[in-house]
Amino acid sequence: MENGVRTGGLDAGQLLPPMRELAQDLGVNANTVAAAYRTLRERGLIETAGRRGSRVRPRPAVSITPREAIRAEVPDGCVDISTGNPDTGLLPALHTALASAAENAARRSALYGDPAVSEPLARAARRMLDEDGVPGGPVAVTSGALDAIERVLAAHLRPGDAVAVEDPGWGSLLDLVPALGLRTLPVTVDDLGPLPGEAARALREGARALIVTARAQNPTGAAVSPERAGRLREVLAAHPGTLLIEDDHGHGIVEEPLNTLAGPTDHWALVRSTAKAYGPDLRLAVVTGDELTLGRLRGRQLLGPGWVSHLLQDAVLYLWETGAVDVASVARSYGQRRDALVRALRERGVEAHGRSGMNVWVPVPDETGAAARLMQSGWAVAPGARFRLTSPPGVRLTVSPLTVGSAQELAAAVAAALRPAAARRYD
Repeated sequence: MENGVRTGGLDAGQLLPPMRELAQDLGVNANTVAAAYRTLRERGLIETAGRRGSRVRPRPAVSITPREAIRAEVPDGCVDISTGNPDTGLLPALHTALASAAENAARRSALYGDPAVSEPLARAARRMLDEDGVPGGPVAVTSGALDAIERVLAAHLRPGDAVAVEDPGWGSLLDLVPALGLRTLPVTVDDLGPLPGEAARALREGARALIVTARAQNPTGAAVSPERAGRLREVLAAHPGTLLIEDDHGHGIVEEPLNTLAGPTDHWALVRSTAKAYGPDLRLAVVTGDELTLGRLRGRQLLGPGWVSHLLQDAVLYLWETGAVDVASVARSYGQRRDALVRALRERGVEAHGRSGMNVWVPVPDETGAAARLMQSGWAVAPGARFRLTSPPGVRLTVSPLTVGSAQELAAAVAAALRPAAARRYD
């Protein structure tokens, strides 16, 4: 059956025969078929809905095409604002940080059996978390935010469990959840974060976990306000068994304060990646949370990669301690470009969202047509299909390659792509 799913012999959504009927046809014990179906569910290939039977999953984990692959080849001369990458001009140079880490290794190399997390890094991370009002908890280090989220989900959930996710939201996360054999329940997002009513609905419908982007939400730029955080904490307080995961990848590039949701649930984790502020290739994220969650995460990590290189940990600590990133300056730079683009779009009658971070979300009636017309005018954008489950179509514009001046040019191109006649009248 697994081979049938892989090769296309069994189509997505196809109803499978009842277990007793299949057992009789095959001449095997019904328990054997039940065990096979259970294995298929655990591998994320099928889903079972009680008396309605078992079906091949709409997006089996074995055949997922990563959402990041939904992109067109960018021709020469076209400005690529589709990647979501930071502005390399705002990233710190790593030479001195890596040299400092190498000097530490020369004095004492990390060996098997050493603590997975550098004590100085853990203390520095915990101090910054305390300053941001994050509840106390142990610290772990993973190979980026997605690695952390995967390990936290695996620490508590089993295949078939439902996870409430932002919609639109981070494409890689929307791929990860079904790849783990889990189900996604979409939660609508506005400029202030997930809508409390939508989050409550998802939890009533059985979501075992809720994943929230604290600020610089990808792709909409949403940032959770103090009032929204309070209302979401009330929702979580009514479901204390929910696993809460907060993604704070915007740390170091935004001025908006962190308004954490942690506290009302028994199990939680906050993930803070270094990718946007210090460089994606560092592949390092700091994680904190409750004792049980972090204990399970670190225990499973020891059975796989073991730990994240202490060379990278020491380099990140050096960057923190030397103030290699001027957070206010970086946030101001992204903010000026983002605000200029949002303002220019709205002046042209184009709805745009971008409260924080480096992305702007523009709702469009036709993603394919808008992206194609923008490509023809010299701009490569990210189609919203990479980020959506059930939310309306849109396109994501990353402001990292822009200047305040080029934001006006892009806004004019977007307006022309959406409403050519209206754009001509404006100009």
